[in-house]
Amino acid sequence: MPVMHKNVTYNCRVAFLNRRVLLIRPKMRLCEDGNYRESRWFSPWTKERTVEDYFLPRMISQVTSQTVVPFGDAVIATRDTCVGFEICEELWHPASNHIPMSLDGVEIIANGSGSYFELRKAYVTVDLVKSATFKAGGCYMFSNLRGCDGGRLYFNGGSSVTLNGNILNRGRQFALEDVEVTVATFDLEDIRNYRNSIRSRSHAAAASLSYPRVKVDFALTPKNLVSNPPDRPLDGVQDIYGDDDEVSGIVYHTPEEEIAMAPACWLWDYLRRSCQGGFFLPLSGGVDSSSSACIVYSMCEMIVESVGRGDTQVLADIRRIIGDCEYVPVDPKQLCNTLLVTCYMGTENSSAETKARAAELASQIGSYHHGIVIDTAISAILGIFQQVTKLTPRFKVQGGSPRENLALQNVQARLRMVIAYLFAQLMLWVRGRPGGLLVLGSGNVDEALRGYLTKYDCSSADINPIGGIAKNDLKKFLIYFRRKHGISALDNILEAPPTAELEPLQAGQLAQLDEVDMGMTYKELSVFGRLRKQNQAGPFTMFCRLVHMWDHCTPKEIADKVKHFYRCYAINRHKMTILTPSCHAETYSPDDNRFDHRPFLYNHAWKWQFAAIDEQVKRLSSEEKPFTPRKDAPKVPAKPRYMPFSSVISSE
Repeated sequence: MPVMHKNVTYNCRVAFLNRRVLLIRPKMRLCEDGNYRESRWFSPWTKERTVEDYFLPRMISQVTSQTVVPFGDAVIATRDTCVGFEICEELWHPASNHIPMSLDGVEIIANGSGSYFELRKAYVTVDLVKSATFKAGGCYMFSNLRGCDGGRLYFNGGSSVTLNGNILNRGRQFALEDVEVTVATFDLEDIRNYRNSIRSRSHAAAASLSYPRVKVDFALTPKNLVSNPPDRPLDGVQDIYGDDDEVSGIVYHTPEEEIAMAPACWLWDYLRRSCQGGFFLPLSGGVDSSSSACIVYSMCEMIVESVGRGDTQVLADIRRIIGDCEYVPVDPKQLCNTLLVTCYMGTENSSAETKARAAELASQIGSYHHGIVIDTAISAILGIFQQVTKLTPRFKVQGGSPRENLALQNVQARLRMVIAYLFAQLMLWVRGRPGGLLVLGSGNVDEALRGYLTKYDCSSADINPIGGIAKNDLKKFLIYFRRKHGISALDNILEAPPTAELEPLQAGQLAQLDEVDMGMTYKELSVFGRLRKQNQAGPFTMFCRLVHMWDHCTPKEIADKVKHFYRCYAINRHKMTILTPSCHAETYSPDDNRFDHRPFLYNHAWKWQFAAIDEQVKRLSSEEKPFTPRKDAPKVPAKPRYMPFSSVISSE
């Protein structure tokens, strides 16, 4: 909790026992990366192994009958052990607090953490707590948040109890329950024996500095020391038991399972907090909108399972959402029909195939579906323009200019957003239910990175379950979802080429394909995104990396791809300021509202960087074929394919 001490606000763990405050322990390492900017609100406690008096507010003193309590970097000594604290980022920090604490005899370390969901990240916290206790010995109690914080994050639980490098118990990552308690029993003597057996650790501990101790007349161990047998490790480590036949192991979900569950839990938290009656989704019959629909179905499945397990809070929430105090969900498809309204918004540029795919998917997952044609609305908008200007814009295939072509595409996309909000506000009225619907978006992270979306079009919504997920990951998710639930409609959706269907058909067939429009594939976009974000690569550095990664392309082709990506990135960067809030998932999300705080206005020419790329291409193309030296000639190092990074002053 936040605690103000001497007019400075700190992020703190507060330890209580029997209505008394034992210790207020302020956080010493603040998180400043990823989705966190913690120093906006808090200051770090920098006085190591120092405790000061904290004068409790009168409202607290009336409850605890205390006036002054310890505040600072201290530990708690009970009759039988010693307990210390880490807070979130301190576990990740290179100079983690658990090391000096363990050297000073702290046997149990409790960490209250806010580690958020990110695809393929689950193993990280497991490795950290295992490594911490493997090196230093002891018990690490890692308690992580689970659920939605009201923003773009889903916290994925995984609370665990770890002893001497082995996981004893671990909570679930994805669940709708508000509270889960993770319990394990262990023997303190195992900690002492383990630590004493590592002689180098004992020598270091003998010279370690002492922590201030808050002494408490309380015991954690029972009087009958054999009343509860210790738990065996989950992770299959052979120990005194001699086998691991009964070990179930630590569960790591596949990325496809993570996509099915994390955004679904995030949607549930948002739905029940927003007091709305369900979701409205423009369903185009493509991979993206189909993924959003399937995630809603996954949410419905989790609701049914939670109610079946007896979760009264989930049952009360779903009854309040649909306005029926007697309702009991027993079938995900029926619940999906209640909560999800889908709509195919066709135009004269839409194909019969996409309309059929959307209808088939809606039928198989159970959503309340409509197919409509919006050409009348488009003609009305264009009629206003023609009345004022006396000009008629034309598509490119009809002889129009690029800006005419783009304007005609954008008016279709933006009208879909207007119609989506109209239907979202009134469809429950049509169905005789109170309230309204939340509009779901379906733009993926790669399209946002490239800027391949119309500002304020149907990608604009209330929330977007897939806005942080890559296109290729969504395809893998749909394959998994089809296999798990038998949704055969997904076969045709996965086989169809991605298209916006905003330009006229040619002989009834699609003439517009997303990857052709973008000038790059979704796979290439994913590589660009990771290099840009994770490797902090500007245009020149990205080119130098890709020269070695993409053997199938010439340096000139790579240069052209990199330049094209960065031009598009710079031109469309402003669109990131209005992205629909989405569940954070990929490590290269361009969402600048929280995850990526880079400028949203760049010079799209990238003059210095592009010139540096051109120079490297020139050098590579002018390389001479290596000659064969005389046998008696001294060997010389091969000429490098590109200028070493250290020899370039980069202003990227």
